[in-house]
Amino acid sequence: MVPRRPIVECVPNISEGRDGARLARVAAAVRATPGVTLADVHADPDHHRAVFTLLGDPTAVGTAAHALADVVLAEIDMRGHRGMHPRIGALDVLPFVPLDEVTMSETVTLAHDVGRALAERHALPVYYYGEAARRPERRGLRELRHGEYEGLAARLGTDDGRPDDGPARFDARRGAVLVGARDVLVAYNVWLASDDLGAARAIAREVRASGGGLPALQALGLPLASRGRVQVSMNLLDHRITPIPAAYDRVAEAAARRGIAVERGELVGLAPRAAFAGRAPASVGLANVTPERLLDTYLARLDR
Repeated sequence: MVPRRPIVECVPNISEGRDGARLARVAAAVRATPGVTLADVHADPDHHRAVFTLLGDPTAVGTAAHALADVVLAEIDMRGHRGMHPRIGALDVLPFVPLDEVTMSETVTLAHDVGRALAERHALPVYYYGEAARRPERRGLRELRHGEYEGLAARLGTDDGRPDDGPARFDARRGAVLVGARDVLVAYNVWLASDDLGAARAIAREVRASGGGLPALQALGLPLASRGRVQVSMNLLDHRITPIPAAYDRVAEAAARRGIAVERGELVGLAPRAAFAGRAPASVGLANVTPERLLDTYLARLDR
């Protein structure tokens, strides 16, 4: 029997969602790294953000993360950045996810190694989150993004705001980097056939775990101004507890009570097949989802 390969997923989120040529250069840097598969690139002009999904063995993925960071940190200037999604830097978040034959402990070590090297190479403040957090109050992204990029300079001047690696110095051009280790997360949005931001925010409060809604679910109501729509943007932290259909149905029900229809769903990056809980993608607004958007497809290929 051929031994299974260790496989890690990395999902960099960068503060650029409008410049196609720049995104192509970032993607090219990843594709040029041997042993890494760039499975998906999702860009949104209203969020002004792009999410890259890359997979491979831990060493190759770490190398690709550095190649991506080199381009992102050289090209993106946060001083002119405006978007709807919370952010703290040009390379906003850099999470690593153990998928096959890799432990979470090994993934935390990878995150720390990459974060330390980024801090040294680019003289940037680096914070660790998720399983890689070095302080319990830094496990969640919400806490680390408090005040966002605009509040970063003041935060770095406090003892509580000192980074885990790198200088406690504000880089106005590049901001800071949040490096993490976590389990599989499904990023899934529901577009509403409405431009009522108040309704989207109310629905998000109703469905998310912190508001007494579905467990292991984070949600925000965000405007898509260029498209005249609003969305409920969600992170499914554990699809075994709250799968995509549960999130879709709860949002659709809450929207219907307000006289608002669901326009469509949107998957950001990849999702495990199990996250659909036996439902067809079309039943959750994802009519165009193909096997290329399933994590299982890539795991089967990489394990050959």
